[in-house]
Formats: sequence, C-alpha cells, structure tokens
Amino acid sequence: MSNIMIFLSAGIPPAPPRIFWYYQITGNEAVFMLLYTVQSGESLYQIARRFGVPPQRIILDNGLANPQNLPVGLHLLLLTPAVTYTVRQGDTLSAIAERFGVTVVVLLQNNPQLILSPTLQVGQEIVIGFTAGKRRQVAINGYAYDFIQPDTLRRALPYLTYLTIFGYGFTPEGRLIPPADGPLLELARQYQAVPVMLLSSITGSGNFSPQLASQLFQDAVLQNRVLANLLAVMDQKGYRGLDIDFEFIVEEDAEAYLRFLENAASQLHARGYFLHVDLAPKTSGEQKGLLYEAHDYESIGAIADFVLMMTYEWGYTYGPPMAVAPLNQVRRVVEYGASVVPREKIFMGLPNYGYDWILPFQRGITRATAIGNQYAVEIAQRQGAAIQFDTAAQSPWFSYSRDGLDHVVWFEDVASVEQKYNLMDEFSLLGGGYWNVMRPFQQNWSFLAARYNIEKK
Repeated sequence: MSNIMIFLSAGIPPAPPRIFWYYQITGNEAVFMLLYTVQSGESLYQIARRFGVPPQRIILDNGLANPQNLPVGLHLLLLTPAVTYTVRQGDTLSAIAERFGVTVVVLLQNNPQLILSPTLQVGQEIVIGFTAGKRRQVAINGYAYDFIQPDTLRRALPYLTYLTIFGYGFTPEGRLIPPADGPLLELARQYQAVPVMLLSSITGSGNFSPQLASQLFQDAVLQNRVLANLLAVMDQKGYRGLDIDFEFIVEEDAEAYLRFLENAASQLHARGYFLHVDLAPKTSGEQKGLLYEAHDYESIGAIADFVLMMTYEWGYTYGPPMAVAPLNQVRRVVEYGASVVPREKIFMGLPNYGYDWILPFQRGITRATAIGNQYAVEIAQRQGAAIQFDTAAQSPWFSYSRDGLDHVVWFEDVASVEQKYNLMDEFSLLGGGYWNVMRPFQQNWSFLAARYNIEKK
C-alpha cells in the first residue's frame, strides 16, 4: 500500500502555540511525530495523557532536566513508535537488531536511554522504528573539540555520519600542532562515525591568522610539508577525510588559496581520502569583506568533495541580540550556494548553541554569553519566562530579569531545527553540519532519528 503523508497545523497566540502533526498511514495503523507548544498551566503529565505518549518518553526525547515546571511556549517533540519490542530473557541489542533487520546504532538512535546504559532489562520496551517510510537519507557532520565531555559525545555519535575533530594547527616551519584526539577517534569508531581531521590557521591566541595562512598558500615547500605531515597522521590514526577551515583570508590570496585546495585534493584523493571545505555565509559572488572575498563558492565547490556553508553567527558574542541562525538569512545563503555548488556536496550549518545578552545592548561593551540550547530552557524554567517564537527568524527567544539586570536569550529548539531541515529538503542538500556537538541537544537528535535515515558508513 502506498504511504500518505498528511500535515496539519494549528496555532493560538502568543508563542505562537503550534501543533504540527506528521501522520504516516501504513495499512490500518497511523503513527505520528508531533511538535507541541506548551500552554499556560499545562503539566507534562496532562500533555502526555492528551496525546497518549508516556511521560518518560517525552522527558527522554526532549532532554528535560526539570519536567515538573514546563515554561509556556516550550516546543515539545512527541513521538509515537510504529514498531516496538519487549525484551525477553537472553536478548541482546545485536540479536534484536538482527531480528528486525536494523543496526544496533539505529536502536540507539531510537532509544537514547540505551546509549549510556546499554544493559537490557526483561520486560523493557525497545523502540524499533517510528515510521514505515522516512523522508530521505541525510548525512550529518558534527564538530567537537578534544575537551568534550565523553558522555556528551556518546549521546551525539549515534546520530553522526562524520565526526570532525577540531583541530590541527601548524607552525611556519610546517610542524603540526595536534589536539588530544585519541579518545574521540576511539569513540567515533565505536559508533560508526567517520573521523575527519580539521586543519585551520588558528594560532595559540585562538584567532585565525591571515599571515600564517598566506605563508602556507604562497610557499610551496611549506605547503607540501604540511600536507605530507597531515597525510602521515591520517594514515596512522585512521582519519578518512580532511576539513579545511581557513577564515579571514586576504583577497590577494584568493587564487593561491584555490591552488592550495587543488593540491590538497590531489594528494588526498591519491590516498583515498576526501576534502571538505568550510565556507563563510555568502549571499552573492560579489560580497565584500575579509570573511567572504576569498571564499569563491563556485571554484571551491568544484574542487572539494563536500562543503559546509557556515549559516550561523548572525547573532554573536559582540553583536546585538538576534537569532544565531535566522531562517530568512539562512535561506539567502542557501539559495546562492545551491546555485553555484552541487547540492549533493552541501552541508548546511546548524548552531548547537544560543546566546544570553544583558540589556541594554552597548556596542563594544556588551558581551553575550554562549549557552546550550537545553540550558536555555532551564534558564526559562528557573526565571519563569515565557518562550516566544519569532516568525521571520523562525527561532525561539525569551527575556527575563535577574539581580536588577534585564536579559534576552536567543536559542534553537526542535521547531527551529525542523524549519532548517525543511529548507535542506527543499534544496535537496546533503545534510546538516553542527557547530558544534559540545553541548547536549536531545530534542534535535530524536527529531532527526524519527524523520530521516541517518547515513552511516
């Protein structure tokens, strides 16, 4: 029988509260994913009863630290599985996966409680799948520093196609400056995430160095020494691709940068590795500014195997309060990028963080604090703040006062993530690239697992 997809929405101010239903009708059974906006006075248990979803499942899929006090305007992901299995004596995850024709990683995606505690209990209900037919397959890349908390990384890895480890630097003599990547590489292998090495021109000060980048582009001996050292480490440690993240390249080095990328691609491909390049968020080929001018989308798109369009940081540490990745601005970048770069090469950037600003904003003085998306919800809970949803940016925000100071917070949630993936689907992009996976965001991961087949190599 053919599948029928029905989409319904309803809204009541002020959040605006919304109910999004995704019905997948298979035979006589309808299963669904629902995004629901919490109303004033509602409890988790009332919502659970209303929609027939176990409270513990809601807590799990939404990463709720305090389920007793839901802020008004919070978007909740409610999932009802299509297929479940009750654990019997002697069952193992691998045996259950084999029985149902899925992988152990898919079981972990659908049952995040098993990621850190994989021991099965007799009588325990395991979700095998949420829908009979998902939208499509997507590739997911996540960036991480070497100081990530191991459990945070474990919670993300089942949902990642690639883990890009930030990052390797280099000296003017060509020596590599490595991160402590051993533990991350081992975890990536355990969860079938492809490890990707990252090279940047960031120095010990934590800033991108146009001067160091220029030396690399202009000096053939230095360039080949750095590439040889990178390839040796990739061979030794099991990296399967190289991510190039060079930002703030002077315009005069634009051509030399392209020649460097061609050289890197040639040497990587000869060893069976791929090249991934990070691109500043441009909306036209003529866009001016140090961040943009040397990032020639069309030329780089022809050289690289994959690119990341860094569609975030409109709202940033030193800027005025606004969404980190407003959908109206992200769309402009995607429209341009997809017109000059093969769409099957494009990862669209997704921010796994938000910012908390103290008001009034004073340019040159105000410095926003970066926070996790789940932590933003905890702030709203503690402060009794109602979460709003900006329709142009398609992003959540709220305001509160503490210690005599007014604050405003912009962050991401399952509703803003859903809109970004709608955009990816509209343009048939390869998938999403998360900057970064240093903070938990279970809503996002559970949404992905329910809606897409996540590519695993």
